[in-house]
Amino acid sequence: METGNVLLASSGANVGRVDMGKNPTLICVPIMAESVEKMIVDMNKAKASGADLVEIRLDSLNGFSPREDLQSIITQSPLPTLFTYRPKWEGGQYDGDENERLDVLRLAMELGADYIDVELQVAREFYSSINGKKPEKCKVIVSSHNYQSTPSVEALGNLAAKIQETGADIVKIATTALDIADVARIFQITVHSQVSRVPIIGLVMGERGLISRLLCAKFGGFLTFGTLESGIVSAPGQPTIDDLLNLYNFKQLGPDTKVFGIIGKPVGHSKSPILYNEAFKSVGFNGVYVHLLVDDVAKFLQTYSSCDFAGFSCTIPHKEAAVKCCDEVDPVAKSIGAVNCIIRRQSDGKLFGYNTDYVGAISAIEDGLRGGAGKALAYGAKEKGARVVIANRTYDRARELADTIGADALSLSDLDNFRPENGMILANTTSIGMQPKVEETPVSKNALRNYSLVFDAIYTPKITRLLREAEESGATTVSGLEMFIGQAYEQFERFTGLPAPKELFRRTMSKY
Repeated sequence: METGNVLLASSGANVGRVDMGKNPTLICVPIMAESVEKMIVDMNKAKASGADLVEIRLDSLNGFSPREDLQSIITQSPLPTLFTYRPKWEGGQYDGDENERLDVLRLAMELGADYIDVELQVAREFYSSINGKKPEKCKVIVSSHNYQSTPSVEALGNLAAKIQETGADIVKIATTALDIADVARIFQITVHSQVSRVPIIGLVMGERGLISRLLCAKFGGFLTFGTLESGIVSAPGQPTIDDLLNLYNFKQLGPDTKVFGIIGKPVGHSKSPILYNEAFKSVGFNGVYVHLLVDDVAKFLQTYSSCDFAGFSCTIPHKEAAVKCCDEVDPVAKSIGAVNCIIRRQSDGKLFGYNTDYVGAISAIEDGLRGGAGKALAYGAKEKGARVVIANRTYDRARELADTIGADALSLSDLDNFRPENGMILANTTSIGMQPKVEETPVSKNALRNYSLVFDAIYTPKITRLLREAEESGATTVSGLEMFIGQAYEQFERFTGLPAPKELFRRTMSKY
């Protein structure tokens, strides 16, 4: 199998289950509560949220009477049950006698559990203890968890084979992502397991592993986990079931779904997935748009080199490095020296780089006057014949950028004493004032009264301290939300070949 990059062809082969959308991948809600009563409440919430099954984490219970409690859970669960009793040595909370723990899993099986999870380390022991006597309806998941890293494709293949040899009905491998490229190896194992027709759960923990939990539906994984509430997870990086179903349209993902996403670091704050997934759904486009926490943009693009990975938005700090990764760069993006949109041509896989920031920024300001950001904005303003002055935290950086477009330069600290000519526009394209540091501002309030319009490229929060103080000083203000929506129109059209649903974009973003 390939080890360098992912040229995944996804096959939908999965064992005997109903097709409830475009993929048979199940959504499992982990139930971690301190009492059986709370577990039963949460199981009902999971059912109402659209889950296919629940994972009962017995190691989260405070006090436990095996026969009585298992009986209650199994008889009162509105959904199929998966029982996990995770020991501390495999990342769980159980710290007691090992034989007692395995006795509980055997009992759960006898009492009617649909699935039980047994760790690879004790699987042989478990199987020999049941002498091949297993209720027909109960499936055994044999699991391996690696909290340090994601091994090579060869090592993962050997691990999957080792798990299969125990007699597992379902293979589960969970690893940890040190880089988003690690996830590609789990996708390869998942696709490869279709050949052996043994169902596989392949997940990668941590924020860099998020796509493993979403795209398993595309590549044929048996199940994914979705939590009832954000932050209350049974493993790092789990999304909520609400996000799986309503943000990512999980049940509609299939082998032919095209993958798009926002490449950045940090990236979790981005509202782009909300915007594009809603738009894809509204026009019936078979695509999904995801957060991509990327450390090295060149490595990411080389790893995910198949045409399944069809296009990307690019944000801080990768816009400049992305220029070098493209096979061709639009002349405008080249003169700006930054790319915020990458398209992979489906005929030959070549990467094309564009910059839609400057259109978004300039049209937002023009709209404001009627009623990258940094480089792109300066370029757009210059193209319109404006006199441009660049201010940066360091004067040398300002000078360097100013020279590329024929502008004047200042250091940020000089801005307070800078006396602009009439009708001057101030545009902030730094991250000063962005969440969480919302009390910061790049320019003192005192200096703002000299400007007729103030624009801030930040859109989280929508009204920054800079914009609030500019409005109090009598200037027209334009928020980064306008630029965000403006640059997204062109990206959507490049991603899909369809006209952007502009009204929907505005409606979607007005909620935030």
